[in-house]
Amino acid sequence: MMRQRLRSDLVELMKTPGLSGHEERVAGLIRRQLTEAGIASRVDRMGNVIASLEGDADAPAVMIFTHMDQLGFFVRRIEADGLIRVERMGGVSERAMAAQAVTLCVGEGRDVPGIIMNKAHHATTADEKYKVVTTPEILIDTGHGSKQAVEAAGIRIGTPVVYQSRIIELAGDRIAGTSVDDRAGCAALLEIARGLAGRTDRPTVHVVFSVQEEFNLRGALVAAQALKPDIAIQIDLMLASDTPDMADRGEMTLGGGPGISLYSFHGRGTLNGVIPHPAMVRLFEDAADGLGMPLQRSAQVGVLTDLSYVQLVGEGVASIDIGFPMRHSHSAVECCDLADVEALVRLALAAIFGIKAGFKLTRET
Repeated sequence: MMRQRLRSDLVELMKTPGLSGHEERVAGLIRRQLTEAGIASRVDRMGNVIASLEGDADAPAVMIFTHMDQLGFFVRRIEADGLIRVERMGGVSERAMAAQAVTLCVGEGRDVPGIIMNKAHHATTADEKYKVVTTPEILIDTGHGSKQAVEAAGIRIGTPVVYQSRIIELAGDRIAGTSVDDRAGCAALLEIARGLAGRTDRPTVHVVFSVQEEFNLRGALVAAQALKPDIAIQIDLMLASDTPDMADRGEMTLGGGPGISLYSFHGRGTLNGVIPHPAMVRLFEDAADGLGMPLQRSAQVGVLTDLSYVQLVGEGVASIDIGFPMRHSHSAVECCDLADVEALVRLALAAIFGIKAGFKLTRET
């Protein structure tokens, strides 16, 4: 039953565009799902969706969150012939963007399809064959043929552009396609919220679907400043390292169950990352042991989540990144296994129900 709900939620979320700063359609879908589950929610000025579930006031308050937005582009110029130039938004993989179908997000029911152009192979020179085309060089063709026609369709400078929604159901319970990062996290968090609702034998939990993670990682920071949690649990992908191209990056296996991050650091000009609070590591290790569930571990440079900023709120927030293994990150065909997502839900619920009054967040040995 849970697996089917996760599948249904994930597919609907993957179909719904939401570039950073333009998450409203995704937020609307999430709020409708929360309402159906009898869970009240609100939206702050940044656009974060917040559902506060009151619990034991003597236990540390928890904020569990994941991001709604996806990476993509913004229109920067429309040429006279109707071809469109864009700026990259977020960590778009330029190696993976040529010849991709895209959606120019004009408005629900009015979105415009397009394609990122790719020079005909027959006309490609020897030097060009092995060159990655960068974002400033690409052109998007919507078929309109003129700047006037493109603008008449509602496209302007600043129009959001995302990869065209694609859902590919692979063998077993593996799903590939657009924005698995982090719509799988959103599907998991919806299920976690359902599992928390109606029970009070737990701490107060603030369930947050955050904005602008792919842009500047700080949308969740606004929610944390308002909510002032004692504990923060962030849900996102874990880099699967079970393919030949990723084998030296760790031991994270797709289908091998949920994971926790023991170290993340961006290392590309952003001096930030997360070393999880030891009490949170113990909490999740104990929860996994209690469930008889394997718990995978990750330590990565080049990875950064919005938890990096949330952990610094107030006097400091006891924090940990948890997640599901994912392949092909930041491409148009990201891939996850629903069994991992389901196990992640069960793990998160067990951990949260293990937070009681007197749960120690000090770092003394």
